[in-house]
Amino acid sequence: MEISFKNIKLEKSFIDVKVLAKTYGAMAKKVKQRYEDLKLADSLFVISQYPAMRLHPYQGNKGIWSVDIYKNWRILFTINQDPIPTLEDGGVNLKAVTMIKIESVEDPH
Repeated sequence: MEISFKNIKLEKSFIDVKVLAKTYGAMAKKVKQRYEDLKLADSLFVISQYPAMRLHPYQGNKGIWSVDIYKNWRILFTINQDPIPTLEDGGVNLKAVTMIKIESVEDPH
């Protein structure tokens, strides 16, 4: 999957090992693992097949999706395709989603 980031600082927090450890502390390993999982997936459909990632639309923010990292922590992202691939029923065609933009890592609770 093609992944972009909301800003350079967020990108460095995922890519630079030292910044990753400093930013996410004990969660750094899990953040890196989720990022690698997203990168290696052909589409969001592949991610949806892993129950531990719990891919789902983020409640309250239309257009935002999330995957679980650890406990309440999530990677929040948007689909970075225009137009967003849809199914006949109006839902998102996860098999056709191959580009995302990571917006943040947060504990929404």
